[in-house]
Amino acid sequence: MLGIIDVGGGMRDVFGAGVMDYCLDRGISFDYCLGVSAGASNLIGYLAEQKGRSKTFYTNYAFRDDYMGVKHYKETGDFINLHYIYGTLSNHDGEYPLDFEKVQDSPAEFVTVATDALTGKATYFTKSDLSQDHYGPIAASACVPVVNHPMEFNGCHYVDGGIADPIPIDKARKDGVDKAVVILTRPKDYFRRARRDLYFVLRLRREYPTLARALYKRAETYNRQLRQILKDEKTLIIAPESTLNMKTLKLDLEKMNILYDEGYEKGALIEKWLSK
Repeated sequence: MLGIIDVGGGMRDVFGAGVMDYCLDRGISFDYCLGVSAGASNLIGYLAEQKGRSKTFYTNYAFRDDYMGVKHYKETGDFINLHYIYGTLSNHDGEYPLDFEKVQDSPAEFVTVATDALTGKATYFTKSDLSQDHYGPIAASACVPVVNHPMEFNGCHYVDGGIADPIPIDKARKDGVDKAVVILTRPKDYFRRARRDLYFVLRLRREYPTLARALYKRAETYNRQLRQILKDEKTLIIAPESTLNMKTLKLDLEKMNILYDEGYEKGALIEKWLSK
């Protein structure tokens, strides 16, 4: 079974949007799609066969006050307006509706991961957990802790899936994937450092101590998983040469367009790899 994993990375994952648009243009299909955080949005747009949809969200809608920003944070306590992104914009009557019928009709499996805010453990959701105008698991996977309150879904609270399972290759293998494409949003020689998460760990540890521990261990988990896929001959890594100093929530249209174009160009690596 051929699978693709998009690990997300906030605004940097416009790179992944470019990869998936290339796949749509070239008719490259996957049996299994596993998205983390922003990666889940890229893959659901790919399954809906809506080329350019993800790019529009990154390079257009993200610049709106209703999408994210200090104004919304002051009003609600949430920096990112997940209800606007996955509801107002994406519902059947929204500005850019997700073609959920196409998603349902696709034979490919869809999986996304979110982190349980109380246990710090990964929870995996499938296409069966989604329905028309109800995209809670995808929103939960993209819920950045501290800058957003945890996202409630089915009575539980979730945050970004990249905390518990940043590169979910083991989940994909367990589900039957033997060949995998993994989209990273940092260069493949980049290894995380735990101290970069320390501020968020300290902010979380009183109310969500187990989640704080999981976040502190994220660098260790990411680095272990990265080493694993670097050695795996049945895994193709697609990664940018540079992040262009793009942070998770940074808005820079010029840099986002560069990353998108690079992702689109590197999509050709998938065809070459599959033809071997």
